Amino acid sequence: MKKVFMAVTILLSAISADACSICGCGGGNLYLGMYPNFDTKFIGVRYSYSDYRTVLKNENSQYSNNTYNAYEIWSGFNLSKKWQVFTFIPYQSNHQVSDDGQASNSGIGDITILTNYRLLNNHQIIINKKLISHQLWIGGGIKLNTGSFIMDPHDTNSTLADANAQLGTGSNDFILNLRDIYQIENWGLASSINYKINTQNILGYQFGNKFTINSISYYNINKKNSVTTPNFGLQFENISGNKLDGKLISLTDGLDNGSYHTGGYNLNLIGGVALSIKKIAFGINLQMPLKQNFAASQTKLNWKGSMHVTLDL
Repeated sequence: MKKVFMAVTILLSAISADACSICGCGGGNLYLGMYPNFDTKFIGVRYSYSDYRTVLKNENSQYSNNTYNAYEIWSGFNLSKKWQVFTFIPYQSNHQVSDDGQASNSGIGDITILTNYRLLNNHQIIINKKLISHQLWIGGGIKLNTGSFIMDPHDTNSTLADANAQLGTGSNDFILNLRDIYQIENWGLASSINYKINTQNILGYQFGNKFTINSISYYNINKKNSVTTPNFGLQFENISGNKLDGKLISLTDGLDNGSYHTGGYNLNLIGGVALSIKKIAFGINLQMPLKQNFAASQTKLNWKGSMHVTLDL
């Protein structure tokens, strides 16, 4: 179990706040990746960063550079051999530099609580006495309306940038996830599928649902008192368009190309490394886009990153 804990901790990036001016990601539209295995309980702190740039096709002088930071306390404990509970408490810090000036927004984000159930836990010895392990988990949870959403989406002076700069979605949202960990000796493959269902808040605004799938290979380098785990993989994200009063928000690029909706997709290359020393794990993770399309290609993800320190209690 310790080896699995060391290997997957940095593969996680379990929550990172993604947002941009017009893509419709939203500060509360969180990515939930994989989680570490642990003996009884754990607690940790994580920092995540994402950077987007928007330039309007019909007017290059109108631009926006958006950076989003999340400082998070996360914890988990085993209810039994098959049940786990996780909590995530983020502090958001969003900053925007545009042709209209600068704007910042900071505070507590939306708290998330998840429960996972282990469907499969197989171990077997194959040729040359190699140990194979396979775990399959299914879970779900709720993202609570604890971060502020103070804009009026019906105000004609409000913009999509205002919505994405909010600290939360203003709604209670739901998460489904499936994760699979397959390991042969020190080599492993960690994969996860996550789907976030956003509901309409009391102001009539609804962020688009988000689908995420990733697969990351890793290798454990074992030393006397430590395990170093480099990892490499791919991640695909698809975000549906935002809605106001139940209707998709429709925009135009001003080039007679018709209308488009918020949201979009990206395919990212993932790389990172983890270092575990006894019960303490450190890690860093970077994501670079290989292919993307947000808001008729007017918004671009530059890169994402995260780092963490986790203590197995």
